[in-house]
Amino acid sequence: MPLSSRRRLLVSTAAALAATAGAWPVRAQSAWPAKPIRLVVPFPPGGATDLLARAIAQRAGTSLGQNIVVDNRAGAGGSLGSAEVAKAAPDGYTLLIATSSTHAIGPHLNPNLPYKATGPESDFTPMAHVADAAAIVLVPNTLPVANLRELIAHAKARPGQLNYASSGNGTIVQLMAEDFKARTGLFITHIPYRGTALAIPDLVSGKVHLLFDSLVTGLPHVKDGKLKALAVTSRARTPLAPDLPTMAEAGMPGYEATTWFGIYGPKGLPADITAKLNAEFNAAVRSADVRERLARLGADPAPPNTPAQFAAIVAADSARWAQIIRERRITLE
Repeated sequence: MPLSSRRRLLVSTAAALAATAGAWPVRAQSAWPAKPIRLVVPFPPGGATDLLARAIAQRAGTSLGQNIVVDNRAGAGGSLGSAEVAKAAPDGYTLLIATSSTHAIGPHLNPNLPYKATGPESDFTPMAHVADAAAIVLVPNTLPVANLRELIAHAKARPGQLNYASSGNGTIVQLMAEDFKARTGLFITHIPYRGTALAIPDLVSGKVHLLFDSLVTGLPHVKDGKLKALAVTSRARTPLAPDLPTMAEAGMPGYEATTWFGIYGPKGLPADITAKLNAEFNAAVRSADVRERLARLGADPAPPNTPAQFAAIVAADSARWAQIIRERRITLE
């Protein structure tokens, strides 16, 4: 073959290889997921959010064919981990499990958060609402009330003499109690603790008169006969305590308050990846093993939902708590 012909062949072959090489990344990107996915939990290991995340991550990861690795990034009430995800690349490999505290409450207590949680300017892509956890209304055995109506009547007859515990200023535990006070017109003093577990001994002794606690931490003390439970804050009764009435059934129609858990990605996540993850997380919480693990955490799986439906739930919850925070003058101090 003449030299000039060989040169033309080499040039054309090199051009073809260059064009093919340029096309490879496009095909690789379409094969999502091609590597493990990181699910950021903005709270410490061992808590309800962490355990819930691990349950659904294992199931969804198996279905996707890639591990979903839980990465605890705790600090600043969940804002550190949330901010990290907000700044991540929107490629489907960094996700966040968020709660009412990080996206519906925190932004109204701290306007200087390094991210926007809701609305058109949000730094996140809503993906799936996965679970809800109700609270249980607890009172000491020494308090002479047998139900919620009697508690309200007892407190109204003694303005300023009763108190309630919370897990700290600005927590959903305080907000639930303040919403209860606002609806009933009660004057009950707030006593913040560093976690509801620290408040339980004072509640058992009668030093504290009321606590909106999680089912998991509060119900065992009821079963042991140390405390009385008056109601649950969910819309429907819980299988963990089927004989316990809802707040509406106990005399407060319209009262409902739960902690929601949901999955987010960074802003700009492609629609096809969002839809795929939405379907996988919806399926995960409907599986029998995950439902069982959620029940042990006092959580109920969310019904199947779209990213838009999840966003609407968060927006409504955010508006509700914003009003309570504003009207009750709740701060982090």
